Amino acid sequence: MILALETSCDETCAAVMTPSGELLASIVASQAADHAAYGGVVPEIASRRHLELLPPTVAAALAEAGCSSADVTLVAVSAGPGLIGALLVGVSYAKGFAYANDVPLVAVDHLHGHVASLALADAPPVGAHLVLLASGGHTLLIDVDEHGALTTLARSLDDAAGEAFDKGARLLGLGYPGGPLLAALAADGDPLRHPFTTPLRGRSDLAFSFSGLKTGLAMAVAAQAAPTADLAAAYQEAIVEHLLDRARLGLAASGRTTLGLVGGVAANTRLRERLTELPATVVAAPLAWCGDNAAMIAAAARQLDPLGAEARLALDAHARSPLG
Repeated sequence: MILALETSCDETCAAVMTPSGELLASIVASQAADHAAYGGVVPEIASRRHLELLPPTVAAALAEAGCSSADVTLVAVSAGPGLIGALLVGVSYAKGFAYANDVPLVAVDHLHGHVASLALADAPPVGAHLVLLASGGHTLLIDVDEHGALTTLARSLDDAAGEAFDKGARLLGLGYPGGPLLAALAADGDPLRHPFTTPLRGRSDLAFSFSGLKTGLAMAVAAQAAPTADLAAAYQEAIVEHLLDRARLGLAASGRTTLGLVGGVAANTRLRERLTELPATVVAAPLAWCGDNAAMIAAAARQLDPLGAEARLALDAHARSPLG
């Protein structure tokens, strides 16, 4: 059995998967209530909560899967990117578990995990495809070749899409996490009442940018340019349009005919609706596996080789990823 751990930000996650890819358990212990008062994730609080939550979360995952630690044949852990203190909790636990039980250890890139979440879909993409990864910390276009190798084609010049949603929600006076709250408010608004300019429109490069949208929303809120729901709808529409515009260019540049959608923003209903406009077969990660979770880490681990004995003990967390 594969025991997978994910602690890159503010979700304490453990999952159990069979070597053939059958998911037996996935537990996510959310810290949203711990960070809500601050309007965002406080790294020190996240790290301390991971220390408290990880052992019972692992125990719950093993119990749900009907397993014990003796049944684990492989440990997988998200080693980065993310909050370094939070990652160190998961990496240290994984190293200790692997050493104590004398089982192999796989270090998984968190972004590779998001891409691998497509394997949990009812009809995963087959062969080479393009992936739009939109989360709280990253917005990327990643090419996946026929052998499963990942190459980043584009990244954001500034904010990530999920960050733009959360900052927009804060400007509109909503709570945390802001993305779902902004989307809910946008459902009651008119996106044409005060439209925002789509970032980088007309540029042929594949880069993303969201900082200008955030500034535009701040100015509109200060001027009371439109009702809050209308501003939320227009702001969301501009983010979605920008993601579609870049994905459309990426498909043309790469020649891929299948697009995967992953990451926390992949749960946005409006984005999923509008992806049908693209000239491609679109496969979105299941809603349960869009946000941070350990099931995707287990799925990615199946594609990777375990670390050697020395590398297992020397494994360290990293705040940045070569993919992002």
